[in-house]
Amino acid sequence: MCGIIGRINSKKQIDKECFIRMRDTMKHRGPDGAGMFISEDNKIALGHRRLSLIDLSETGSQPMHNENKTIWLTCNGEIYNYLEIKEQLLKKGHKFLSTSDSEIIIHGYEEWGTAILSKLKGMFAFGLWDSNKKQLFLARDRFGIKPLYYYLDNENCIFSSEIKGIIEDRSIVRDIDFSSFSDFFVYRYIPSPKTIWKKIYKLPPAHYLLINTELKIQIKQYWKLDTTNKIIPEKEVFEKVDELLCNSVKQHIISDVPVGSFLSGGYDSSAMVYYMHKLNYPTQTFSIGFENWQYSEHQYAEIVAQLFNTQHISRIIGKESLEYVEKLSFNYDEPIADISIVPTFIVSELASKNVKAVLSGEGADEIFGGYTWHKSYYDSYNLKPSFEKLKFLINPNYNPFGVSEYSDAMAMGKFDNITLKKLLNDDIHEHIAHNTDWFYLKHYNNKFTSVKSFQYLDIKTFMSELVLTKIDRASMASSLEARVPFLDHEFIEYMFNLKESIYFKKDYKKYILFENLKNVLPKSILTRSKQGFVGPDKYYQEVDWYKSHLADSKLIEDGLINRDTIRDWQLQKDYWRLWKVLIMEFWYRRWKS
Repeated sequence: MCGIIGRINSKKQIDKECFIRMRDTMKHRGPDGAGMFISEDNKIALGHRRLSLIDLSETGSQPMHNENKTIWLTCNGEIYNYLEIKEQLLKKGHKFLSTSDSEIIIHGYEEWGTAILSKLKGMFAFGLWDSNKKQLFLARDRFGIKPLYYYLDNENCIFSSEIKGIIEDRSIVRDIDFSSFSDFFVYRYIPSPKTIWKKIYKLPPAHYLLINTELKIQIKQYWKLDTTNKIIPEKEVFEKVDELLCNSVKQHIISDVPVGSFLSGGYDSSAMVYYMHKLNYPTQTFSIGFENWQYSEHQYAEIVAQLFNTQHISRIIGKESLEYVEKLSFNYDEPIADISIVPTFIVSELASKNVKAVLSGEGADEIFGGYTWHKSYYDSYNLKPSFEKLKFLINPNYNPFGVSEYSDAMAMGKFDNITLKKLLNDDIHEHIAHNTDWFYLKHYNNKFTSVKSFQYLDIKTFMSELVLTKIDRASMASSLEARVPFLDHEFIEYMFNLKESIYFKKDYKKYILFENLKNVLPKSILTRSKQGFVGPDKYYQEVDWYKSHLADSKLIEDGLINRDTIRDWQLQKDYWRLWKVLIMEFWYRRWKS
C-alpha cells in the first residue's frame, strides 16, 4: 500500500522541489521509501511513497518501468492474482525486473492495453505514463477501495492518492465548490466525481482516465455490476460461497510480512478470522472497546479470539476519544461525517504497532443484505402502491419508490432543500440541488428486486464513497494496509447474480454467511444484534461539546452558515445535524481558513 502522485505540465517545466513536497505530504501512506520519475523534457513527473509488503527489495521500488523505460508506473494497492497474470505474460515473452505484484500492470498494459483492467483482481489506483503514445493512463479499482483524485486546468493535470498532495502546490487556488459543500450535509460525504474543491475531482470506481500532453481527457467505465437472478440449490450456494471466501482470504494474506485482522465479534470480522484459522495462518487480531458500555464489542471479539487461538490485542477507550475528531481533519482532507471515524482510526493505530496489513470485513453487509434498511425496505416494498410509477411519469422531480426511503435510512440527521436553506447563508442557496437526493437517484435501478436495488445503492454510494474512504484514510494514517476480502469482484458477481430470495431471508441475519458459520461460531456471536462500529450514542449527544467547539465558528464568522440555526439545533439537542456541522467546521479551520 502506498501513496502515489503525478503531473503533466503542458507549458512550464516541473518544479522538482515542489513536486517532492507534494509527494511527501503522504509519507504516512508509505514510510518505507520514496521514488520519483521526471521525463527528459521535465514536463511529466510520477512520484511514490512506499509501504513494503510484497518484494521488500529495491527492485520493488516505484515508480517502476519496462525494459526500455518507455513505460513508467506508480501504483497504490495489491493485485491478488498477479502470479497467474505473470505466468501468462512470461509465456508471451515478457521479462520482469522484480517480484512485485505491481509490475504485471506494466507488462499487462504492453500486451493488452487498457483491457488489462478486466484481468486485475484486487484493490488499486495507479498512474501509468506511456512515452510512445504521450499519454497518461489513470485507473481505479471496481469498488473504489483505493482513492484517486485529479486536478485539471488549462496548463496542468495532477493526480494523487489524497487531496493534500495536490493542494501542496500553492499555485492551486483553494476555491470551495459550494454545491459539494451543500451535498456534504445531505450525504455525510461528497459524491463522486465532485470534491470539496473546484477543479479537483475523484475518478469514480471502475473507471479509467486517459490524458495526453495537450490535456485532452477521456473517461470510461470498464466494469459494471449486473444480475441474471439465477436459481441455484441452496446447498450448492453454501458450498460455493465457502469456497470463494476461503480462496479470497487465501489471496489476501499473501504478503512478505505478517497480516493481521480487525475483530469486532460480528459475523464479518469473525468470518475473516475463521478462514485464516482454516488456512492455518498464525493470526494476530485487534479490537476496540468502550468503557462502561454493555454493548462494547471487545467482549465479543475476545470470545472469537479465544475460539480460534489468535494473538489478540484490545484497547478500551472512553469519551476522551472525541478529542481525535478535530485531529482527523488532517487525514480526512475532505470532510466525512461517519461516526465510526474515531474508533476505526484508533484500532488502526493499535494494529499498526504490530503488523503492516490487516483484513477487514467491509462489503459483507452490502452483498449479504445485512443492513437494517434492507429488512425495512423489504417489508415496505411489499406494500408498494400501484400508482407509484404513474406519479413519477407525471412529475419527473418525484423520487421513485425506494430513493426517498434509502435517503431517510442514510441521512443520520436529515438535510433536505428546506433545511439546507435554514443552515446556509443566502448567497449559497443557488448552489443547493433542487433534488437533494440526486446522487441516490443517479444510482437507483428499479429493474432490480426490492432488496437488491438497495444493495446496489449501497455498493455505488454508501460503501464506495463513505465506508471505503473511512477505512482507507484511518488505516493509512498509521501506515497500515487494510485488505477487504469480501470485495473480491468474482465473489460479488456470483452473489449478485443469484435470485434475491436465495440469499435474503427476512428472519435471518446474512442468511448465506450464517449458514456457513452456524456450526463454527458460538451462539453468543450468532445471535448478536446488528451493530455498527461505533461507541455509545451518549458520546455524540453531549450538547456542551458542540457548543464549545462551535462558539467561535469560522463557518459562521465567514458568512457560510447561520448562527441562529445552530443555536436552535443546540436548544433542540439536534445532535446528528450538529455532528455534520462540527465535522465541516473542523475541516474548514484546517484547510480553508
